[in-house]
Amino acid sequence: MPQSAQSAQIGPVYNSQTMPLLSPAKNITPNPSVGGGDILIADGALIAQESPLGTRGDVSARPQASQISIHVVREGDTLSQIAELYSVSINTIVWANDIKGRYIQPGQELVILPITGVRHTVAKGETFASIAKKYDGDAQEIANYNERALSAVLAAGDIVIIPDGVIAASPAAKYNPGSSATPTLGSSGGPSISGYYGWPVDGGVLTQGLHGFNGIDIGAGYGTNIYAAAAGTVIVAREGGYNGGYGSYVVIQHSNGTQTLYAHLSSVTIAQGTTVSKGQVIGKMGSTGKSTGNHLHFEVRGASNPFR
Repeated sequence: MPQSAQSAQIGPVYNSQTMPLLSPAKNITPNPSVGGGDILIADGALIAQESPLGTRGDVSARPQASQISIHVVREGDTLSQIAELYSVSINTIVWANDIKGRYIQPGQELVILPITGVRHTVAKGETFASIAKKYDGDAQEIANYNERALSAVLAAGDIVIIPDGVIAASPAAKYNPGSSATPTLGSSGGPSISGYYGWPVDGGVLTQGLHGFNGIDIGAGYGTNIYAAAAGTVIVAREGGYNGGYGSYVVIQHSNGTQTLYAHLSSVTIAQGTTVSKGQVIGKMGSTGKSTGNHLHFEVRGASNPFR
């Protein structure tokens, strides 16, 4: 298999012992603990086209559009070539990997995320400002992305893309992981797989319903244990950095072809390439990346999120 075709190979080991940690108050903040991971796949949302795992000429397999890929940089690779290969923007790669100066080097592992954004059909009387408010976006950024002036008059039926837009979530609710009741399964993100995924937090409160890429937010105290929702292999274990808004985060590939993502961690306690069991501790809760308050942003890719 070509080096660049690796999608879950062992890379640099990230360990919570490699950097000192602060110790803020161990409680949930008064404000809702939400934010980050705004990569959508609900109705009206953008998703990346399926992209090859290899570089040009090495196209032998194609990941699902919902899957996170790992690209190993080869001699001669450029960001523009890699972006075109995976049908994403250069900034998607730059932001997800905290690349400084847009410099990459052979052997470097790049996390490739699907495109972020919401596709919106303009209603009569809407403006960039009102659309930005609806999707928690930035009016000027939306206008720039759509190559329009901020003051432009929008016609009903126009299609507008909202970078990093967020579809309004359902009201927050509390979930009791000890309850015998089965959480309601939704259809967003793929098929429902009853009983496969375990509650990924020691206790916790659902602070934001389904949003982003089939994700939810669970608030609890700083340093609360984060558990693997199902058995699998760790394909991403990043500690430190913004990482496209996820902050310190972990991605686990499961044997049924799905992935789970755990973001905004205060520390990562598992290494990339490690095989984990369901319920194994993989990190600690925090508020890193694009985040408000201590919480876990938990995504299921390839199946319905059972805790929405």
